Amino acid sequence: MKKIKTETNKYCKKIFFMIKFKIMEKRGKKMEKAKVKKENSKKQNKELSKEIEKKFNVIKEISKEEEPEIDNIEEIADPNETKFKQIKTKNKEIKKMKEANKKKKWIPATIITSSIIVIALIFSTIFALLNMNKDTIVKGVKIEGIDISNLSSDEAKNKIETIYKEKTEKEIPIKYEDYETTINPTIIETKYETEEAIKEAKSIGRKGNIFQNNYEIIQAMLGKKDIDIKMQINEEVAKKTIEDIGTNLPGIVVESGYYIEDNKLIITKGQSGIKIDTDQLLERLKRELDTPKTTEEPIKIPVTQKEPEPIDIDKIHTEVYKEVKDAYYTKDPFTIYPEVQGVDFDVEAAKKMLEEDKEQYIIDLIITEPKITTNQIGTEAFPDQLGTFKTTYDGGDTDRTTNLQLACQKINGKVILAGETFSYNQTLGPRSAATGYKNAKVYSAGQVVDGIGGGICQISSTLYNAVLRANLQIVERKNHQFVTSYVEAGMDATVVYGSTDFKFKNTRKYPVKIVASAKNGIATVSLYGIKEEKEYTFSFRTVTVSTIPTSTRYIEDPTLPVGTEKVKQKGANGRKTETYMTKMLDGKVVSTTLLSRDTYDAMQKIILKGTKGQTKSNTQTQTNPQPVQTQEPVQQTQEPSQETQTPEQPTTEEQTQ
Repeated sequence: MKKIKTETNKYCKKIFFMIKFKIMEKRGKKMEKAKVKKENSKKQNKELSKEIEKKFNVIKEISKEEEPEIDNIEEIADPNETKFKQIKTKNKEIKKMKEANKKKKWIPATIITSSIIVIALIFSTIFALLNMNKDTIVKGVKIEGIDISNLSSDEAKNKIETIYKEKTEKEIPIKYEDYETTINPTIIETKYETEEAIKEAKSIGRKGNIFQNNYEIIQAMLGKKDIDIKMQINEEVAKKTIEDIGTNLPGIVVESGYYIEDNKLIITKGQSGIKIDTDQLLERLKRELDTPKTTEEPIKIPVTQKEPEPIDIDKIHTEVYKEVKDAYYTKDPFTIYPEVQGVDFDVEAAKKMLEEDKEQYIIDLIITEPKITTNQIGTEAFPDQLGTFKTTYDGGDTDRTTNLQLACQKINGKVILAGETFSYNQTLGPRSAATGYKNAKVYSAGQVVDGIGGGICQISSTLYNAVLRANLQIVERKNHQFVTSYVEAGMDATVVYGSTDFKFKNTRKYPVKIVASAKNGIATVSLYGIKEEKEYTFSFRTVTVSTIPTSTRYIEDPTLPVGTEKVKQKGANGRKTETYMTKMLDGKVVSTTLLSRDTYDAMQKIILKGTKGQTKSNTQTQTNPQPVQTQEPVQQTQEPSQETQTPEQPTTEEQTQ
């Protein structure tokens, strides 16, 4: 019995180690499989372990019996071994089936993927080579929305430059209420970097590897390659152009001012009004110029409301006050010291006067005359003529002639010290009937009417030309609204009291003296002083950049029979000009520089249309097909052309010309 028990224990141990080995072997194989199979393996192992443990317990119970009759020990183990073999065989079969299925799926997928890659490579290579060999721009490429597909670089350049050339030659209309004008892109130096855009367009599909190039080509075909053109303007010139336009707007702010007349300090109160918004209009111009498209719709001129600066009586006193000095000169070195008239006034009394609400304040000046003047020194003080200029006028127009003579009297004998600045408006003061000015033909709201002080712009323009020839620095100058007849376009200087002045600075070593006269139909202004070691001569040339077409206005006139027409005012084209100054020394050119860029509006033609006998009377305006280029500010008037008997700007307190 003991022998049987010993053999049974040995056999159980053998079975136990065999089962343990099988389990470890099974686990090792299961760990090599995918994670998905791992859970199933664990489940099967647990079930097998439970079954073995159950069987082992049965065998152990048998071994405890005293007289077990076991004929064949293998009968006990056979069922388990059979079970082990069946499970192992089944797992192997399942594994083989899965591997076979996996292999079957992998083979066609690999073949398909490889085929696609090979075909894509072949197609991509052929596609890239075909496009690289072309000398034209890829299909679908655009510049600022302009299609340049399949064009050569030269063809694309011609197409783009033609469009942008038309863009720069097209006047940009701007408008504020009834006031209209234009800005020429050429004058503000508009430039487009078309060549850089063409180079970028040509490089699409050529600058990278095959895949990068093909990607860019496909992007272009899908319409996703639109190249921008960089635009540049001269902002300084553009702002100056805008500010010049701002002086012509109706209802602009008028700053307070002052002038001296007959030992009186006359201070004029400013008037609130509008001021052009330069920065905002500049941005609107940029947006308009930054696209190849053009529009006939005028850009709205942005303005801001502005109050005039308050009258600063202390500042005025500082500018007006002068200590009396006699004129004298020294010979070594030669220096002229002109006389100075003593000027003063009671500041406290003036402040009390300013508390009153008036349009004009008249303050008595305390004048102290010098004992010796420059005229008493003699011709030695101003021996040399530095510059002179003459213009002609109609001596038969007595009122206009009176205005010219008054303006000449105001500036005649005026001495400007070295470094000093001369102001035409401050020297003449407001133009009014009280100061002796007469009515003469002027422009008002685009029509010929009588206005006070017409003609003094001819003297400011004559002085401007003399100053240029004397080689003095221009501080402030603006052209007229319309072309004048007494000087060439680009060579005039308009003035508007309280708004637009003509100023120049004596940049020479010695004082200069103005000598002015108007007689026998000739206005002459000369500047005298002492010549320096180098004296230059000057010539001037004006170029018309573009022409602004005129328009026609019909006004119904109940005094004329129906069907009758009468020309009330002749029209004239406006223009954009550039004036150049050539500086010469001993007959040789030293330099040629741009002196000014000017815009002259078109003069509107006015025709009276008879309506006599009709019950209704309306005013109609008919314009030409071209853009209207007229300017009709409420208080802005313009210097006339003597040849066409057109009026000139009025010389009222609001605006003097």
